[in-house]
Amino acid sequence: MISHTTLGTNNLEKAGLFYSEILSLIGGTQIHQSDTVIFWEFENSSPKLAITVPFNGEPATLGNGTMVAFSLCSTDKVDEVFAMALKSGAVSEGEPGERNGGAYYGAYFRDLDGNKIAIFYR
Repeated sequence: MISHTTLGTNNLEKAGLFYSEILSLIGGTQIHQSDTVIFWEFENSSPKLAITVPFNGEPATLGNGTMVAFSLCSTDKVDEVFAMALKSGAVSEGEPGERNGGAYYGAYFRDLDGNKIAIFYR
């Protein structure tokens, strides 16, 4: 089973503020913060999300082909989270809408460090 997903950041303070705004909209609660990492947990879910400064001291870089996807409760919630993400400095990677012949409704954005995030409702 998956315990948590970790994304790297070059500015933990800014990333923490960004994710606190976004994740609060989908039931995320910060459960731990240190000088190098912040963890969030989610209602009715075991896996957690961590944002961290890389342990090896090298700059955080985005992973080509790497993406974290959050399952949301409605198309309205996808729209709301996407709007908040862009307002908070994210870059659009795909406006909200139906995908794969109506299989799901989703949107995509890049966070402040370039990590790709998907949000969807099925």
